[in-house]
Amino acid sequence: MTVLTGSIVTLRPTEEGDVPVLAEIRATPQVREHWRGGDDLAAEVASDLKDPDLGNFTILYEDRIAGAIQWYAEEEPDYRHAGIDVFLDPALHGRGIGADAVRTLAAHLIDDHGHHRLVIDPAADNAPAIRCYAKVGFQPVGVMRRYERGADGTWHDGLLMDLLPEDLVR
Repeated sequence: MTVLTGSIVTLRPTEEGDVPVLAEIRATPQVREHWRGGDDLAAEVASDLKDPDLGNFTILYEDRIAGAIQWYAEEEPDYRHAGIDVFLDPALHGRGIGADAVRTLAAHLIDDHGHHRLVIDPAADNAPAIRCYAKVGFQPVGVMRRYERGADGTWHDGLLMDLLPEDLVR
């Protein structure tokens, strides 16, 4: 993986040394609510780095770790597409960092990997994330009912959003 430069962020391949800071961010209530995790978030972050099916980038903003963004690909030729997941330090919300990170990775997946469709699936009640992804050009496809189990044990809806190359707001 290469280093990707956005308007205000840099995405670089995640390194082992990033794990403690990323685990700290994952442990914040706002991130943990949507990303969940067990007692050892550092081990979970480190495990993602070893997953050959994930492309992991650390989001850098003003020379500090601001979060992480990862992608996966469905390579079945008749259904080929890529998906994106992202989390950001809540202390940095509202500065356009998330949108720039998603836009930068989306452009890379379209331009360099040739994907014709990208997906992202925020919790249906995560209005800030949905607004962020819409700024990049993602459009709602539909609600996935009872899509994921929450920390409270109940099922919650997710919103499937997708983006085609012509939708990308560059």
